[in-house]
Amino acid sequence: MLEIRSVSKRFGGMTAVDGVSASISRGEIVGLIGPNGAGKTTLFNLIAGSLRPSRGEIMLNGKPIQTAPPHARIGLGLGRTFQIPRPFSGMTLLENVLVAAQGQTGERIWPNWVSPRHVVQEERRNVEKAMSLLQFVTLGELAGEPARVLSGGQRKLLELARILMADPQIILLDEPAAGVNPSLLETIMGKLAEINSGGVTFLIIEHNMDLVSRLCRRVLVMAAGRLLCAGTPMEVACDPRVIEAYLGGAAA
Repeated sequence: MLEIRSVSKRFGGMTAVDGVSASISRGEIVGLIGPNGAGKTTLFNLIAGSLRPSRGEIMLNGKPIQTAPPHARIGLGLGRTFQIPRPFSGMTLLENVLVAAQGQTGERIWPNWVSPRHVVQEERRNVEKAMSLLQFVTLGELAGEPARVLSGGQRKLLELARILMADPQIILLDEPAAGVNPSLLETIMGKLAEINSGGVTFLIIEHNMDLVSRLCRRVLVMAAGRLLCAGTPMEVACDPRVIEAYLGGAAA
């Protein structure tokens, strides 16, 4: 589904991502781990479109997307969340989710004049869908509240509902466990598993190895901009190269 082919990214004389190749199959939940500075977020930015690779290809469903802008990638089924969610704080939760609806007829001026009934019906369906997603992520009772009232964990749930509004085929999740209390993290993990069971693929950057081991059957490990190894959570946890990358050999 997603193929990364010899992708590199240079910033002047520094190479942040160095010839990384990997593939994600439809329906997988794949973890992406590595020490700070390994290049994980840069790789996410390359896949999502906020950066362009210095060389290499990124393929989604067999089509090259490395030069496509971020909004085009969302239209192709690639969604992305961030480590620190930034909702529109003055807008309600419902409004925050509604902004992610794709291809709305009412976004163009002419249909509002020639087919207003169609526009109204479409908006009504979008509201129903957005409310359903807020209920799904356990935020339905707060739909009319401004996003600024949410805790950090609730903001991650809101961001999840918002990206689901765009009907993605694959979602890049950037540290879903960061700053989340344990009880809410269980809710997030349960929702991710449920979404995945519906056919959505995930690539997850995460430092919480409990989350990785429970959700991911396969893990990619980066270090110094390169793909160090790949395997099951147990395999990579026992790999001497991974121990060296994280602990500098101290575990020995």
